[in-house]
Amino acid sequence: MSVRDVIIIGSGPAGLTAAIYAARANLKPLVIEGEPSSTSDQPGGQLMLTTEVENFPGFPEGIMGPELMMRFREQAQRFGAEFLAAKATAIDFSERPFKVWVRSELHVANSIIVSTGAQSLMLGLAAEAHLLGHGLSTCATCDGFFFRGHEIAVVGGGDSAVEEATFLTKFAAKVTMIHRRDHLRASKIMQDRASSNPKIEMLWNTVVDDLIGTDKLVGAVVRNVVSGEVTTLPVTGLFVAIGHRPNTDLFKGARSHVSPGHHRRRFGLHGGDRRRTVARGQLGARMSSSDRPAFGQEWSSGSAGCTRVHCAPAAIPPIERIRHG
Repeated sequence: MSVRDVIIIGSGPAGLTAAIYAARANLKPLVIEGEPSSTSDQPGGQLMLTTEVENFPGFPEGIMGPELMMRFREQAQRFGAEFLAAKATAIDFSERPFKVWVRSELHVANSIIVSTGAQSLMLGLAAEAHLLGHGLSTCATCDGFFFRGHEIAVVGGGDSAVEEATFLTKFAAKVTMIHRRDHLRASKIMQDRASSNPKIEMLWNTVVDDLIGTDKLVGAVVRNVVSGEVTTLPVTGLFVAIGHRPNTDLFKGARSHVSPGHHRRRFGLHGGDRRRTVARGQLGARMSSSDRPAFGQEWSSGSAGCTRVHCAPAAIPPIERIRHG
């Protein structure tokens, strides 16, 4: 059994920022960072799947997402944070010390910072199961190279969708953006990039009804939501960028105080045991009036991790007090 003052579940910007501050406070945090994979729940989180990050302070020329997360990790390690490259498989937050299992291995701590992030939403089509990785993707940086000279499509209308489409024009002959509305939700600068790129074509008021292909994607059945017209789009690649859902599966049916959905943050440092379990980053995204995360960027996730641990020495009593007192 491993006994800690602080355990951090997740290693995106929020988790690693919390690790840096906790380590500097001499709390010797253990970061359960996840397992290597091609999805956003891997070590480093969603930024491991993104391209150039242009809005993170200190990098006027931008920085690639994976490189930024590696720097976060190295900084946390420098101050004494320890990392476990595995996924938490079970939790018990019903009493202190809190318990986290990684398979059969038990870790206990007085405080848990939950920063498990979010994963890509899919279209909900039956064909996704066998075409994911065979023409269907959620990661342009992972798979864009394989579509050199191809005609492909991106589903979505936000900043992430435009970023994916713009990146894919480095390889593809043509990128069609499929969006269910008649205008993009992306920021103005991203809209301008899409409209000025000769390789990007917009397909407005359109949704994907089906995917065509057995061993690999050869096309998509699309429907205009205004006219009802159904057509087939001959594409060999389809990238889905329609948002994310919080990674809260670990907490379903568990003895915990973390509910499904984006967990609303509690900033108070006093009160009962529940205040020792904190959701951060994309999992703890601030909610807007439309009940969607109002902030989803790496700097807001990082600041969330910092907020929780800033008063850590006062807010997190050492585990010895639990064992002996």
